[in-house]
Amino acid sequence: MERVTLPAAAWRDRAELQDLCRVLRADAGDTRVVGGAVRDTLLGCAVSDIDLATRQAPEDVLAALQRARIKAVPTGLAHGTITAVLPDGAVEVTTLRRDVSTDGRHAIVAFTDDWREDAARRDFTMNALYADPATGEIFDYFGGIDDLKAGRVRFIGDPLQRIAEDHLRILRFFRFHARFGDVPDVDGLAACTARANDLMALSRERIAAEVLKLLVARGAVPTLELMIAQNILLPVLPEITAAGVAKMAKVADHEAEADLAPHPLRRLAALLPHDPSVGEIIANRLKFSNVQRRRLISALSGPAGTPGGTPQTLAYRLGPDGALDRWLLTTSGVEAVEGARAIVAFAIPVFPLTGGALVQRGVGKGPDVARLLRQVEDSWVAEGFPNAVRTAQLADHAVDQWRRSTSIA
Repeated sequence: MERVTLPAAAWRDRAELQDLCRVLRADAGDTRVVGGAVRDTLLGCAVSDIDLATRQAPEDVLAALQRARIKAVPTGLAHGTITAVLPDGAVEVTTLRRDVSTDGRHAIVAFTDDWREDAARRDFTMNALYADPATGEIFDYFGGIDDLKAGRVRFIGDPLQRIAEDHLRILRFFRFHARFGDVPDVDGLAACTARANDLMALSRERIAAEVLKLLVARGAVPTLELMIAQNILLPVLPEITAAGVAKMAKVADHEAEADLAPHPLRRLAALLPHDPSVGEIIANRLKFSNVQRRRLISALSGPAGTPGGTPQTLAYRLGPDGALDRWLLTTSGVEAVEGARAIVAFAIPVFPLTGGALVQRGVGKGPDVARLLRQVEDSWVAEGFPNAVRTAQLADHAVDQWRRSTSIA
């Protein structure tokens, strides 16, 4: 087999990482880089997380890090994972493992010193690539390099068995396909389709994490179309339909044309019926944080089919993110792109009037001050955020009207 090595990459030159690898005896073959860092470097993608696999037992890893005065956090000691906290970023170090038993959600593992045995328990061939930290030599036990070249996400071993071990692998199959795949692996797709109902056994947090990552992948739209056709999402997100995917495709196009980074909650909102109550249901089901919940519901609020204001007024009322969500969900074509750019470029002004200014004009303290302040602010927004002189005129006009109404009363 042809010897393959990692190309040059910035992360490989990290001095602290090199020191860590020396401490863990990588030069003796005890420790290798594994998974995403190897895969993404081969593809020329940016690498954010570094994972190391080692033949050393967890207690030996801890002792070695302590001797080297490297901060060690036992983040998953039962599964052999220790986080080495380095000045330029944390690195996870995991002892080679084999599965003893699994129930579709959790696994009981035993430690091993066999690299192939450790690779065999991983999900996809492209994630079971190891590399020597110093030489860059790659160790590929299941054809992951060929699958990477082919744009094929392929399970290691029997797909049905791998899904039975961890049901989340159904969603991971599609997420990785959306990111790296060209043509779906036939056996993997058939297994995911057959076991789609297994998703109901997963925690909603795990489902949410995978779905949100999938939505911003480069191939999200065709992958979602495939998932809808195979009824993959029906057990957990039946609200997502082919019509929703078509709408998300338009939003994705507008994001790209306006040079916006894709946002998963905006894209999720596009997949759903334009109804804030649906957003509330989905947020509850997927156990979203309060911030995520508010953003999803806001995106689905307001009149369907119209943004409910100019780009600038939406930005003032909802903030840039909320305005972009609402605008892109309710407009299309040139209007969508130009409006999105206008929101990004808009410097949100501060309303230059306070309740004290109305009290100085003779309005008695109390609810009338707050009501009149909102009235003047609405006029100020409607006129396109005029200067302080015009704002004072708007305030004078509102107070005059208030005086007339109170005198009549």
